[in-house]
Amino acid sequence: MTTVQRRIANPLARRVPGQVLLETTGRKSGLPRRTPVGGRRVGEVFWLVSEFGEKSQYVRNIKADPRVRVRIRGKWYAGTAYLMPEDDARARLRALPRFNSAAVRAFGDALLTVRVELDRG
Repeated sequence: MTTVQRRIANPLARRVPGQVLLETTGRKSGLPRRTPVGGRRVGEVFWLVSEFGEKSQYVRNIKADPRVRVRIRGKWYAGTAYLMPEDDARARLRALPRFNSAAVRAFGDALLTVRVELDRG
């Protein structure tokens, strides 16, 4: 599943204008890495759930450098990401967009909540 996402689904989803993107800095390359994600903005916080937890490349990148950007409705927002293993990721999914949440629940094996505090301004 990871190979399918990395090689086929993610490159296609990155091109969809309304798709939310999470941009991290590659921990090895130092280059920007953009990953399509499902989540929801609540005030100045963007919530998402990683379906593969700490095995996800973007989660590994966040651990190395928590400064991220999130593209929501075509606009980029800078922020700081926090991994929240203590959060109930399954409960969190119930508050996020249904389509993505269903896929995360179906294919995920190590759910992990990610909270991005968006910079003001």
